[in-house]
Amino acid sequence: MILIDGKKEAAKLREDLKQEVLGLKKKFNKVPGLTVILIGDMAPSQIYVRNKEKSANEVGLKSEVIKYPEAIEEKTVLEKIEELNKDQTVSGILVQLPLPKHIDKQKVIETIDPSKDVDGLHPMNVGNLSSGYQGSIPCTPLGCYLLIKKVEPNLTGKKAVMIGRSNLNGKAMAQLLLQEDCTVTITHSKTKNLKAECLAADIIVAAVGIKELVKGDWVKKDAIVIDVGINKTDKGLVGDVAFEEVSRVAKAITPVPGGVGPMTIACLLKNTIECFKRSN
Repeated sequence: MILIDGKKEAAKLREDLKQEVLGLKKKFNKVPGLTVILIGDMAPSQIYVRNKEKSANEVGLKSEVIKYPEAIEEKTVLEKIEELNKDQTVSGILVQLPLPKHIDKQKVIETIDPSKDVDGLHPMNVGNLSSGYQGSIPCTPLGCYLLIKKVEPNLTGKKAVMIGRSNLNGKAMAQLLLQEDCTVTITHSKTKNLKAECLAADIIVAAVGIKELVKGDWVKKDAIVIDVGINKTDKGLVGDVAFEEVSRVAKAITPVPGGVGPMTIACLLKNTIECFKRSN
């Protein structure tokens, strides 16, 4: 069984990105800039943003975090995004989700210039991905995809099952694997006999937020299992996959924590650099 070490792979990717940023600095005499907007003081969001800022600085990006109190007016946030859209030194804009209830998430996403949308959530980028055109790809699915390719470079004809159909994950992941000539099934809470769907899969990506949903007898021998879930329990963080059981049958599996999470942040940096290259 291969334990897919997301920390190690993310460190490699960051090292490559660092070299790329040095090259861009030489060529253009400037570096890509990432601006993150953080609203309110939710602890998980604050930790994420700190990690993003630290990683951005590590690879040599220009990094800025704009913090607003939870009660900030939507109008103020939208105006700030418009300002960043015009700012030549900003290559990528990210608004940390979730947002307070009084702020319309979709409006915020659609206000970001698609060419600076490093989260890949703008409808234009969603459309580009599903049509096979160039654009930003959501960071978590991109991270999952790169980890899968490390284990199995040729995915042609593989059967892939997504558990979860969110815009952030399941749908984008399905598009990436379709482009690799996989046969893709998206499953969700209304799917009948989820176990049978999983047992037929060469690749399972679990992103549904139900702790240890995927059991050992759900997974066929030699399947690749990517666990996106993060669930708090008394024993600490666990994924959507029952790790101990599944690791006995799977060909390869990501741990939680230390699997997909570090790759998500590394892919955010990658997206920022790609946005910079496209605009220059």
